[in-house]
Amino acid sequence: MRRNFAIAMKQQPLILFDGVCNFCNSSVNFVIKKDKKAEIQFAPLQSEKGRLFLRQYNYPENNLNSFVFIEDGKVYTQSTAALRVSRYLKGLWPLLYGFIIVPKFIRDGVYNWIAKNRYKWFGVKDQCMIPSPDVRARFLN
Repeated sequence: MRRNFAIAMKQQPLILFDGVCNFCNSSVNFVIKKDKKAEIQFAPLQSEKGRLFLRQYNYPENNLNSFVFIEDGKVYTQSTAALRVSRYLKGLWPLLYGFIIVPKFIRDGVYNWIAKNRYKWFGVKDQCMIPSPDVRARFLN
């Protein structure tokens, strides 16, 4: 069963995000609005499904300092994940992918600075976000 689940997920990209982070939740809502074809699915890192994917891809379950983007069976984190997600968005957002040429240590340095301060700057929720009924199907439960 686990194998079939992984095969199914290779067909649709997945964002695993910090479900209690206000910035992360706002980012997910932004992606939902801008995802051209509603291709990306979502799961909080703290959820059972989120932890299942982390284990499946040998990613530490207690690392909430990066969202995780799974695309075509590969795991991307930090700035690389964000840039890969930008390719799915409508408007000029896919042009951000051009920043992939910036050395990873620079991109991830900026990413890590924001990640380190996100709770202080944007706050946290007491529980993971509950999606609205119209987008609930894109969230893995």
